[in-house]
Amino acid sequence: MTISRGARYILASLMGVGLAFIYIPLSVVVINSFNSSKTFSWPPTQFTTQWWVKAAANEGVRSALRWSLLAGALATAVALVLGTALAFAVARYTFFGRDLISLLVVLPISLPGVVTGIALNSAFTKGLGMSTGLLTIVIGHATFCIVIVYNNAFARLKRMGSSLQEASMDLGANGITTFRLVTLPNLLSALVAGGLLAFGLSFDEIVVTTFTAGPGIQTLPVWIYNNLFRPNQAPIVNVVAAVLVLLSIVPIYLSQRLSQDSATGGRI
Repeated sequence: MTISRGARYILASLMGVGLAFIYIPLSVVVINSFNSSKTFSWPPTQFTTQWWVKAAANEGVRSALRWSLLAGALATAVALVLGTALAFAVARYTFFGRDLISLLVVLPISLPGVVTGIALNSAFTKGLGMSTGLLTIVIGHATFCIVIVYNNAFARLKRMGSSLQEASMDLGANGITTFRLVTLPNLLSALVAGGLLAFGLSFDEIVVTTFTAGPGIQTLPVWIYNNLFRPNQAPIVNVVAAVLVLLSIVPIYLSQRLSQDSATGGRI
C-alpha cells in the first residue's frame, strides 16, 4: 500500500503527539527523581542521587518491593498453569459452551478494576469468610493475568494446528512425550511472552490490590499511593515511581520481542 507524502507527514505528526502525550510525563517523573529540590522546581537547577540512596535504605520501600515481586511471581505462575490449560481445552476440543467459556475467561480484563476488586473482596470476606492477605492478592491478580496467558497460548495453538502432534503420536510417542518434545518447544516463546506481560501487569496493579490486600501488606504501587501526599515523602515517591517505570520496561519489551518471534513461528 502506497500513501502520499502529505499523509505520511500527518501520520508521523499524530504518532509524535501520541508518544509525547504518554512519555513526556513519565520522563518528568524520572528527571524529578534526581531533582535536588524538595518542591521540585522546574526546570531542575541541580541534580542529586540522595533521594535514590534514601529510597534504597527505606524499609517501607524494600518491603513493598518484596511483596510486589512475590505477588507478581505467584500470580504469573497460577496464570501460566490455568491459562495454558484453558487455551488447550478451547483450542483443541469441541464441546458445548466452548465459546461461552472463552468469553468468561477474557471478560475479567475488560471489567473496571474497582468492580473486580469489590466483587473479590466481598467473595473472600463475606462469602468465604477469608482474611485478606497474600493469597487473596494472588487470586485477584491471577484473574486478569490468566487472560494474557490464555490469549497468547490460544493464538499460538491455533497457528500450530495439530498435525505435528498427530504425527508424533502416529510414530509411537505418548501424550506426555509429544507435549514435552513437540508441543512445548513450539509453545514456549508464547508462554514466556504471556508470563512476562502478566508479571508486568501484576507488578503495577493497584486497584484490585487495594481491595484484596490485608493489613500490613503493601505492594509498591499501594505504597506510592499511601505516601504520595505525606510531608517530605514526595522525593522518595518520585524515585519509587521512576523505578516502577524502569522495571516495567523490561518485561514489556521482552514480551513484545517474544510475541514478534511467535508471529514468525517461534524462530529467531
